[in-house]
Amino acid sequence: MAPFQACLRAPFGTIGISASDTHVTGIRYLSPEVPALAPKKNTIAFLACVQLQAYLEDPAFEFDMPLRLSGTHHQLAVWEAMRAIPAGETRTYGELAQSIGSSARAVGGACGANPIPIVVPCHRVVGAGGSLGGFMGAREEGFELSIKRWLLAHEGARRA
Repeated sequence: MAPFQACLRAPFGTIGISASDTHVTGIRYLSPEVPALAPKKNTIAFLACVQLQAYLEDPAFEFDMPLRLSGTHHQLAVWEAMRAIPAGETRTYGELAQSIGSSARAVGGACGANPIPIVVPCHRVVGAGGSLGGFMGAREEGFELSIKRWLLAHEGARRA
């Protein structure tokens, strides 16, 4: 991933934003020790900061920033299906898989490869029986799953 064009403070840490002149290309969760970085000469990074801040203030905020999602055909299908999950709702890996004719394991892999979390809301995909499942490639309790837990609570989501 390219260096960050902006870093935004969030209640759970720092959000790093990568952007070209025309699209957001990546979002990463960074430790709270990483300082905020104002976007310089990049209007897309500025737009991403404004919209992410709006989401942090109002979980019902709907993103409309331009994205450049690069992945396999399957990953793109999963990411598109995730974007259709409304704030405050969740789907299990199995439910999402069934909706696109895939498997839960393959959906989990695509979720873990998501380059633009929050905007492509992989946090809304949970395990069967109400478990959190994984998040950003992590399967054990730690920094990543604490962010998923925070995002779901922020949206008032009840797990499936």
